[in-house]
Amino acid sequence: MSFEQAHQQFIQYHLSRRRGERKGRLERGHGHGEKSFAEKIWWLLKGNFDRLHPEYELLDWRGKPYFADFVYFSLAGILKLIIEIKGFGPHVQEMDRQGYRKECERELFFEGVGYRVVSIAYDDIRDQPELIVAMLRMLLSQYESEPAMTPKLTFAENEIVRSALTIARPIRPLDLQQLLGMTHRRAVRELTALCGSGWFRPVTGKDGKRVVRYELIRKPFM
Repeated sequence: MSFEQAHQQFIQYHLSRRRGERKGRLERGHGHGEKSFAEKIWWLLKGNFDRLHPEYELLDWRGKPYFADFVYFSLAGILKLIIEIKGFGPHVQEMDRQGYRKECERELFFEGVGYRVVSIAYDDIRDQPELIVAMLRMLLSQYESEPAMTPKLTFAENEIVRSALTIARPIRPLDLQQLLGMTHRRAVRELTALCGSGWFRPVTGKDGKRVVRYELIRKPFM
């Protein structure tokens, strides 16, 4: 099933189970930023939308309703995760001091009642989704064990992992060009895919934006 098909089913399922403002909020609130997160982050991370709830209603410390962009419940309720997508304009340029204070209080309250709160910048979803996928995988791994069966690596992926083990440092696309004869474009594509499947973690340069190396974080069985 493609992302578009799965995403449409995901939203329609939740719309069918809601009434009133809860339904209206989902119709109005699930916009471009939320769909981008679903496609570029969650779909790559999980491959499904099981136990993920869009525009999920919670009550804050004042008893007032608050709609989180997403809430995820792991199996057996071990993890309750609030995910907020934050654009620079609405959350920085257009927020006054009172609004900022209330947002901090709200996040602290939800942490206090057992939720983990994760804020993700829209710019990171757009510019470096592989980094966010890797970081979320690190967080989820504290609560969820990896599936017993993992997809087998292709020949090229095996060679990349082997090269990273040989070099014993974060690997660069240039290393794959020199060791395996790959083009730069293919090296980046292969490494990005391996980040998505949990084998590597992207490492940014001094500017904190551009990915320059990839660190092996999962060791193959020897």
